[in-house]
Amino acid sequence: MEKLGRSKLFMALALAVSLGGCGSLIPSASGNASPSPDRSAVSPAKPGSAPRRVASAPMAIVPNPRDAACISDLSNTGAQFSALPDSYTGEGCSTLGTVQLSALNGDASQFGVSNIGPVQCRTAKVFSAWARFGVDRAARQLLGSPLARIETMGSYSCRNIAGSNRRSAHATAGAIDVSGFVLADGRRISLKQDWDGGTHAEREFLRVVHKSACKRFGTVLGPDYNRAHEDHFHLEGTGPRFCR
Repeated sequence: MEKLGRSKLFMALALAVSLGGCGSLIPSASGNASPSPDRSAVSPAKPGSAPRRVASAPMAIVPNPRDAACISDLSNTGAQFSALPDSYTGEGCSTLGTVQLSALNGDASQFGVSNIGPVQCRTAKVFSAWARFGVDRAARQLLGSPLARIETMGSYSCRNIAGSNRRSAHATAGAIDVSGFVLADGRRISLKQDWDGGTHAEREFLRVVHKSACKRFGTVLGPDYNRAHEDHFHLEGTGPRFCR
């Protein structure tokens, strides 16, 4: 019986020592549980293998200083957008320093932008100013209604200028093609239908916004340029001026 008692005492002491090594599982003297290991950075591993490290959060997009300044300027206009990661998508094609626009500010309300993809921040900043001061104000003054949406035919596209071997500004997300405008009262003004076929006020509106674009963008091409642009304005960057 004495030997049996000693055996039980020995087992109890061994169990206490064993549990003493699991400090993360046993409450401390203060009554609070000891810190548990950080499980956000280590995934479960199979027996006999090393733990696999995993990212606890997605990497942030860190723009270069010039793009960061542009993004700050664009944000100050009240535009809603997301900064996009840089990418190279083909020979002469890339989306560097681009954003995804979702809404722009007018004088009294916001309006949407449809069907637009990645666009260089510098082009987006010019586009935002043109949309507010050149389009929304013209819609109010000439058509009696604020702007509700700008309709586009896209921005980024890895392609050449039609009939040439040179890459289009669309290949680097430096241009936006605008096809029409929707007003808050429900009217839709399209370049294809209304450049020549709209009412006097609608035709004047489209020519005013075209002229305004020519003062802000580098290259502006419209229905009077050629048949390829009869249904949209091609609005390109901030380079040398060319307006047709």
